[in-house]
Amino acid sequence: MTQFDVFRNPSTTTRKHYLYLVDIQSPYLEELATRIVIPLGKASLFKNTAMKGLTPEVTFHDEKLLLLTPQISSIAKRQLKEPIGSLSHLRDELMNALDFAIFGI
Repeated sequence: MTQFDVFRNPSTTTRKHYLYLVDIQSPYLEELATRIVIPLGKASLFKNTAMKGLTPEVTFHDEKLLLLTPQISSIAKRQLKEPIGSLSHLRDELMNALDFAIFGI
């Protein structure tokens, strides 16, 4: 798995709102059985909770999505199947959102 790979949300319960998960975990922690992920939610469903810097809007597969940084979590690595894309080109935006969530900067 590569940092910033995007996976389909394996949960049939939450997939309606959170289509994808972005793997943000360092490649140096590949041996762990879990991965740290941030959900990508449909921007239209989260407009009232969007916060500049914390939940940047991204386009993936021609769909406007929000990186829902406050909902960062972990998931068993075995639940993540094949990646369907990458947000590595948005590395700076993703890192800025994490910095803002954790350090307030």
